[in-house]
Amino acid sequence: MNPSARVPSVLAFLLLLAFAATSLLAQATALTPDQKAKVDAYLKEFMVLGSDPTVVKAVRDYNSAPPTEYASMTQDKWASLSVLSPEIKSLAKNSLAEYLKGKRQAVIAELFVSAANGNKVAFFAKTSSWSHKGKPKHDLPMSGKTWIDVPALDESSGKVTVQVSFPVLDGGKPIGSIVIGLDVSKL
Repeated sequence: MNPSARVPSVLAFLLLLAFAATSLLAQATALTPDQKAKVDAYLKEFMVLGSDPTVVKAVRDYNSAPPTEYASMTQDKWASLSVLSPEIKSLAKNSLAEYLKGKRQAVIAELFVSAANGNKVAFFAKTSSWSHKGKPKHDLPMSGKTWIDVPALDESSGKVTVQVSFPVLDGGKPIGSIVIGLDVSKL
């Protein structure tokens, strides 16, 4: 067979593969009405964490005296850290992280709490970003609003999740944010 004759069939195969991937991605980015109702219900249920005294105290303490070991943290430094690094371990095993793990449900693929400046206060596992300041998942809660993203493959959990976020409130004033990644397969 002439090698140039294979080009159309290879091209056709690649186009078919691209179409299939696009179709799967499109399915992953839209919630069904039933899933959307469940996401809304979970958001409402989890929002109580935003005024939980343990959460509020930890975020308030972080805001008033950010840990010095994170003063020079940048996104590039964060990205280079291993999950076994002391910085990651301290945020995944601090008292707030341990407290929140006690409230974990099967639908939660990830959870992280950020201070007013967007930096992490606690989490279940290393997040893809050190700070989410400047992104809707943090900025909307800091204005007192909630946020719901579209389903996507989450880098840190490896699952298709839909992230929701809401403010940490101290006396009704936003002082931080909580982001929860809901495992779409469990909705």
